[in-house]
Amino acid sequence: MQKVRFASLLVAFVFVLSSVFAMGHGLPEVDPLDYTEGEIITAGSSTVFPLSEKMAEVWTDAGGVAPSIASIGSGGGFERFCVEGETDISNASRAIKDSEIESCAAIGRTPIEFRVGTDALAVTVSAENDFATDVTTEELAMIFGEAETWADVRAEWPAEPIQRFIPGTDSGTFDFFVEVIFDENEEPILSASETQLSEDDNVLVQGIAGSPYAVGFFGYAYYLENADALTILNVNGVEASAESVEASGDEAYPLARPLFIYSDASIMAEKPQVAAFISFYLSNVNENIVEVGYFPASTTALNAAKQALMDAMGGM
Repeated sequence: MQKVRFASLLVAFVFVLSSVFAMGHGLPEVDPLDYTEGEIITAGSSTVFPLSEKMAEVWTDAGGVAPSIASIGSGGGFERFCVEGETDISNASRAIKDSEIESCAAIGRTPIEFRVGTDALAVTVSAENDFATDVTTEELAMIFGEAETWADVRAEWPAEPIQRFIPGTDSGTFDFFVEVIFDENEEPILSASETQLSEDDNVLVQGIAGSPYAVGFFGYAYYLENADALTILNVNGVEASAESVEASGDEAYPLARPLFIYSDASIMAEKPQVAAFISFYLSNVNENIVEVGYFPASTTALNAAKQALMDAMGGM
């Protein structure tokens, strides 16, 4: 009986989705009260975690079945989604890799990308740090690479050892930072002295806040949540802001990056509550993302995500 009900919900959802989107009004309004059964299993990026947690809260408060969300890093999330096949949605702070797409194909899944926002990766120091306020991307390569002390980076900075707190290698944040600052070469950052890695951003926050000579990086939301204990550094003279993450040229924040969720058409066909939650997510994310601590995706990017959902549902 439950399968019949879910099938009826899916047919109705696809019909409304097709007709409303075709009229140019965006995605249809989803009533979470129509989706009180079944499961929605999500895992992945610690950066996307607070955003998905917020969207799940809004969905559940409106009566929808509560999604489960695990913060295990983008790589760990794709492992569960593409190899183990355990999750319905994969949160990611980087685009899926070709090797991960191949793993998905091996278990009969075709990942669909949905852009949900923009992050300004935050390079932070302790609020007790009274010397660092702005760094260049070249200096970041030194700070998180071969430099032993702060004075090795700038002569006027203290000759104190740099204490580094960075995301683990399963993290999309780690991958993005290495791509931008080290041209995809992990060796310098992984061999740097006094470096501690953790997939838990709260552990990184505590480490950075604990010493005036500590430094680290993570998603902007974690900086905002701990702004009383941390200082965010400008990069190449640019402050992270809603304007700079969408800017270009010298006005652009160098560490801006897109945030994604991924799913699969066959999953959404089998679990209409997953399709409905993604539709609800995309329709309501811009009303909630700033509160979480990130920046809205451009209208073009968000519309492309909605079209991707429409295409997936239309192919069922």
